[in-house]
Amino acid sequence: MNTAIGTLLVANRGEIARRVIRTCRLMGIRTVAVFSDPDEDAPFVADADEAIRLPGATPAETYLRADLIIEAARASGADAVHPGYGFLSEDAGFARACADNGLTLVGPPAEAIELMGDKLRSKELMADIGVPVLRGVEVTRATTAELADAAERIGFPLLIKASAGGGGRGMRVVRSQETLADAVAGARREAGAAFGRDTVFLERYVEAPRHIEVQVFADDHGNVVSLFERECSIQRRHQKIVEECPSPVVDEPLRARLGEAAVAAARAVDYRGAGTVEFVMAPDGDFYFLEMNTRLQVEHPVTEEVTGLDLVRLQILVAEGHPLPEEAVRPGMQGHAIEVRLYAEDPLRGFLPVTGQVERFHVEPLPGLRVEAGIRSGSAVSPHYDPMLAKLVCHAPSRGEAARRLAAALRRMRVDGIVTNRDLLVRILEHPGFLAGETDTHFLERHDPRVLGASLVPPESAGLHALAAALAGQAGQRSAARVLATIPSGWRNNRSSLNETAYEVEERVIRVGYQLTGREVVAQIDGGPRQAVLLHSCTPRLVDLEVAGARRRYEVLAVGERVYVHSALGGSTLKAIDRFPDPDVADTRGSLIAPMPGTVQRVLVEPGQPVAAGTPMVVLEAMKMEHTVSSPADGRIAQVLVAPGQQVEGGGVLVVFAEDETPADGEAELDTAGSSL
Repeated sequence: MNTAIGTLLVANRGEIARRVIRTCRLMGIRTVAVFSDPDEDAPFVADADEAIRLPGATPAETYLRADLIIEAARASGADAVHPGYGFLSEDAGFARACADNGLTLVGPPAEAIELMGDKLRSKELMADIGVPVLRGVEVTRATTAELADAAERIGFPLLIKASAGGGGRGMRVVRSQETLADAVAGARREAGAAFGRDTVFLERYVEAPRHIEVQVFADDHGNVVSLFERECSIQRRHQKIVEECPSPVVDEPLRARLGEAAVAAARAVDYRGAGTVEFVMAPDGDFYFLEMNTRLQVEHPVTEEVTGLDLVRLQILVAEGHPLPEEAVRPGMQGHAIEVRLYAEDPLRGFLPVTGQVERFHVEPLPGLRVEAGIRSGSAVSPHYDPMLAKLVCHAPSRGEAARRLAAALRRMRVDGIVTNRDLLVRILEHPGFLAGETDTHFLERHDPRVLGASLVPPESAGLHALAAALAGQAGQRSAARVLATIPSGWRNNRSSLNETAYEVEERVIRVGYQLTGREVVAQIDGGPRQAVLLHSCTPRLVDLEVAGARRRYEVLAVGERVYVHSALGGSTLKAIDRFPDPDVADTRGSLIAPMPGTVQRVLVEPGQPVAAGTPMVVLEAMKMEHTVSSPADGRIAQVLVAPGQQVEGGGVLVVFAEDETPADGEAELDTAGSSL
């Protein structure tokens, strides 16, 4: 019997909430959003027909509260719930609560969620039905001796994994007995915080594997189908950042074997709806079952692009009791699709998550380009949630064309106000190894993220961005002047004297001198020779410059002391240097500073304790990840200013070193474990 959905509550946030709402609108289904306090002005809230507040900020207070979600559904008159991914999407208890309250869950049965959510039980089941697996050994409460015995039986290197959840949280690679106990403890803490269950297990770690997954779909009419594979091998901290369909190394015979194994896995648990069966593929081509994600995946758009199917629509049709349509039962593939995840994080600092405000976000429309964004200009990036800002997907006739178009779209993208991994993504897409299909989970170990993630703007071109910023700045000053507004800023009778401005760009200071005479500009960059520059037009937001016969337009956005400049050369973030700095500004030298807002999980040092460079000192939790802050040099602790459970702001002082043993200048070392989706 079919049950039509009239009103659907989306029990999620960000880009996936917007994605579900978009399909519901096309299907004529009314939507209800739920939102936390930090998400009050988020785009997904405005997209929905109605939105209900979940008081609080953290996931535990809001999006993980099944009781509040059910209450919101009842209050809004919703008859169905879509959990998206993450949060409650793989919570069997939530699935049962929906059923108990007469709500249709757009997802699989609770029994399937429960079985596949237990990675140990699911591996045993897969082995029983003939799907290749890597056997696991539970070690949640194992003694040191039991840990050692389990590790010896499996062999190093080995992988610690959380039995519940996914997305890299509660996961560690261990290569020696000495680090095993600490790694298990850290994985348990992370799994408990993310999923409410701290069960972890060990399994053999396959070196340099590919991560291949198969999209499956099932209905209540006996149909279980494979919608082909995706390759998600390029990862950081076990978290995917580049995904594509089809895989560049999967041929038709291998595709058939992968699909058969995935369909068998779904049938074994009487699955319904969208699911993903994940495999690890060894260099010799053998593949092993990893887990089944009983939900929609972050990377589902690449499958949609090559098959022409709307997977959210299929989810809703199946939840209403309809059989899968013919185009899903007999799917085909056309072209190639690649997706990249845009994160608020700094690849040059170990992928440290970043918070703040997005001053500008704009992606130029291009043929075949699809943007799934949870942000817009003015959005705040909170420390409480995953740092993913958006996904960009490109579909083209060939893999090479898709990579080239997507890289071009990223280069043209404007994302100002916050550090992102944009430049890293561009360089991955343009890398010869990627283009040759030489991708595995160690790609970013072979190719240093600190090199790939460096600014796309070459140092010599950054000077032109600084010149454009200075000229736009003087145009702004003139437009705001109350008297003599037509006189150029810095105008002098002495033509030999230049107006000077300085900017900090990626830890480098660029000094710019200029003098305006109509359209002609005499410019000097970093003390180099003076040169004649032709200024075609100049406003506070746009500078049209011709330098050495090359004419370019520079978009400029000034926000406080920060100036964001974009041109065909790329994008630069400049910090204006005050010509008359405040001498009373506090110096934090000799202090260990919090690299981001977060919650103190553990304090590992005490006053009077001597420490060596690299000594772990404080463990912070931010954006669902643990971050260990370590000493940048040898020293001795004078004060510890934080305690477990305390909230700290980015830049706040955690630990103070003794004055006579202050570490040399340098940032604290940071180790980030786990990940988010």
